[in-house]
Amino acid sequence: MVKENEVPTSLEWRVNMPDGSSRILAPESRQTSKFISRLQGLVMGIVLNIRGFLDKAWSLAVNEPKKVVHCFKVGLALSLVSVFYYMRPLYDGVGGNAMWAVMTVVVVFEYTVGSTLSKCVNRAIGTCLAGSLGIGVHWVASHAGDKFEPVILQASVFLLAAAATFSRFIPTIKARFDYGAMIFILTFSLVSVSGYRVDKLVELAHERISTIAIGTSICVFITMILCPVWAGTELHHLISNNLEKLADSLEGYAAENFRVVGSKSVHEKDSSKRLQGYKCVLNSKVAEETMANFARWEPAHGKFSFRHPWKQYLKIGASMRSCAYCIETLHGGINSNNETPEFLKKPLNDACMRLGTSSSKVLKELSSMIKTMKNSTKLDILVDEMNSSVEGLQKALKTFPIHQHIPTPDPATAEVPSGTEEPSVTPTVLLLMEIVQMATLTSLFVEIASRIEGIVEEVKELATQAEFRDESSKKSKQTQTNPNEKDGNEHEVTMKTLQKV
Repeated sequence: MVKENEVPTSLEWRVNMPDGSSRILAPESRQTSKFISRLQGLVMGIVLNIRGFLDKAWSLAVNEPKKVVHCFKVGLALSLVSVFYYMRPLYDGVGGNAMWAVMTVVVVFEYTVGSTLSKCVNRAIGTCLAGSLGIGVHWVASHAGDKFEPVILQASVFLLAAAATFSRFIPTIKARFDYGAMIFILTFSLVSVSGYRVDKLVELAHERISTIAIGTSICVFITMILCPVWAGTELHHLISNNLEKLADSLEGYAAENFRVVGSKSVHEKDSSKRLQGYKCVLNSKVAEETMANFARWEPAHGKFSFRHPWKQYLKIGASMRSCAYCIETLHGGINSNNETPEFLKKPLNDACMRLGTSSSKVLKELSSMIKTMKNSTKLDILVDEMNSSVEGLQKALKTFPIHQHIPTPDPATAEVPSGTEEPSVTPTVLLLMEIVQMATLTSLFVEIASRIEGIVEEVKELATQAEFRDESSKKSKQTQTNPNEKDGNEHEVTMKTLQKV
């Protein structure tokens, strides 16, 4: 029951129903306000999503300006090739197939020079070969009579399309000529099928080949002249950067596993980036193979000759991944090693830290060696230091004590009040699992060092094949030029003094 003293705070509208009851009539303003609030929330969500997308696009453009330049290059190529369609004299020269040049630019233009050249060459070879074969098959079928002409055409399409499709499964052809085989199937099918109804087949094939030549030539010219992005250079930088990331991860894990209690650890953000660097090495296999494949299509540029050993980079990448797998296993042992008592890790701390530091120095020296394409005089010294660190760790493992004297309270004196008698020291045998964990981690460091030696051998092979320059020769040239400069300066001084006199 409603109290009599209670005063209604707001007015209510009621409607009398036929049965004698009344219902409260909800004002329309509430429904409209709910609808407006939901609409505002939907609009704000869309605006926030668009803003987040634009922020990501802006950060991508700032971090990688080459991709922005590539977008302008594609637009420029399409604008140039569209002139053949808009201008009447050029359109009459290539016929009604001017649109094929536009389609060629759209399909062929890629980010790197090597990928663009690969698609251009594949498209040109596939179109020319399929066009010539199509014209030949059409000539044979036309001389065979009206009855046998469609049979010959269909049989040729079936056999050549099946053979070209099967060739795409061969690894060597799939790696370099997969796109050309697909273009061959497309062009041969179009020429052979349309030749049954078209009288001027040679002119049709000529116009198609000329438009494709126009599109490919524009693509090659723009991608090689305007801010070229070389696949070989990208592969070169990728391998050197992966070596640095691998070195940072190895050094970071050594510091995380075997740092002394109370010492300053690496900053959390920096350490997380350094520790996760090995994952970039594990995930770069496809990128390395793709770049190496496209780099073989590129001409000589910069420091790289025409026959640069790009396959050797793949071997270096495989060796780095084998080392990264060990680091990944080392990452799994961090949590278990953190639970290991400090008195157990202390005998091996110095040896493991020394080995991790020396191994990371070797990887960083290999990275700088590849980056500068110069033979390093410090590499052999660093490798010897790493091997000596391995020997020191193995000696520490051999002298690892199985028994440790740990202060534990004696049951006989456990009830004695504190301060009356010191706890007795009794020898205890270490747990087997703790010893196995330490042995596993230290053996992983030794295995990583052995796999780093494999990376060193592959990099030395690259230096031999690519003919890296020697640092010592450059220094000797500098020392030879310096005395000549000094003599010239002294001669100038003496001549000035004589003129004054």
